[in-house]
Amino acid sequence: MSSVFLDKSATLPISDKRFDKGPYFNFYHKENNTYGVYADRYFAISVGNKITDSYWNLRKNAVMYDVPEKPIQIEGPQSEEFLDKIFCRKIKDMKVGRGKYAIACYENGGIFIDGVLFRMEQNKFWYVQPDGPLETWLKAHQKNFEVTISDPNSRVIQIQGPISKDIISKLTNSEINDDFKYYHSGYFKIADQDVYISRTGWTSELGFEIYTLGNKTNYKKIWDTICEIGFPMGLTFDGLESMDIRRIEAGILDNNTDFDSTMSPYEIGLGSLVDLNKQNFIGKKALEFLSTKFGKRLFGITSHKEITHRAKVYLASNEQKIGYLSASTWSPTLEKYVGYVRFDYPGEWKDLKVKVQSTNDNFTDCEIVDLPFYDKEKLIPKGIDRKIP
Repeated sequence: MSSVFLDKSATLPISDKRFDKGPYFNFYHKENNTYGVYADRYFAISVGNKITDSYWNLRKNAVMYDVPEKPIQIEGPQSEEFLDKIFCRKIKDMKVGRGKYAIACYENGGIFIDGVLFRMEQNKFWYVQPDGPLETWLKAHQKNFEVTISDPNSRVIQIQGPISKDIISKLTNSEINDDFKYYHSGYFKIADQDVYISRTGWTSELGFEIYTLGNKTNYKKIWDTICEIGFPMGLTFDGLESMDIRRIEAGILDNNTDFDSTMSPYEIGLGSLVDLNKQNFIGKKALEFLSTKFGKRLFGITSHKEITHRAKVYLASNEQKIGYLSASTWSPTLEKYVGYVRFDYPGEWKDLKVKVQSTNDNFTDCEIVDLPFYDKEKLIPKGIDRKIP
């Protein structure tokens, strides 16, 4: 996803024949909307809202997003064993009706992809991928495993924010209640339409994702029902500008932007997602070696002056270039600029004095910090902390 405020001067026209607009597109499309492409799907970046208004509605009420992430289905009697080979994290102990953030690596320990895996049934999983050739990768490693890999043609609506649980509860006739915890998931009905709902999202607010079941779904009926119930309760619709601010504040990373195949899970702070006690999985040997290395390459960065995406980062002491910003935004909650810095090599970078080159070639003093910038225990998405920091 894009990691900066939208620069409308940098947009280009693009044909809609190559990419998938999705079934919800015509319900909110306006001539002045701006779109991006992700996983071969269009998504709304801007729909004309004032970005700070949408941000605060996300923090205080709820916002609905039509997001482009693409679920891939893995099913069959050996799906569990197969996925334990693919992913660095243990899959065997997953319960039905649960989700788990999981990453897959190349044989050299570099990260291939990250996403959320759901165990929908005992031998049926969905992995919700970002941009990337996941389906091809899975089929290339399928070999003699008795599994079927397919595209369920699901589309995803996210409802994120403190009142999202009230909205989802009403949409599901109170089937979803306080017992439905963080990373829980299951089959439900909205407007008599079968859907799969998870308590997850890309904002680190209390939130839910509604996954459709392909051609079985009446999308107009779902959309109208969400609007009829949600809007009077304070729900609004927005493009991903407001979501992007919140995901940066929350330390949520974007594959191929904030990290890529040149980086190991340990270098970006995701070493806890690698279970070296598992039997063989792709990249295990390399990751065993990399786990002994010290130092990270990805940190948070803050400034009281503007810092911009892709800006170079230098040591303050000798002006040596040591990295660049992979993401940046103004944080309305913290009232400062925040972003991610990708260092050129691992090191003990925290608390080091650095400066960032601005667009006018001036330098801005910045502070290196750990991620996320606040709510390190994820008390907000867990529903424990209802305060606005």
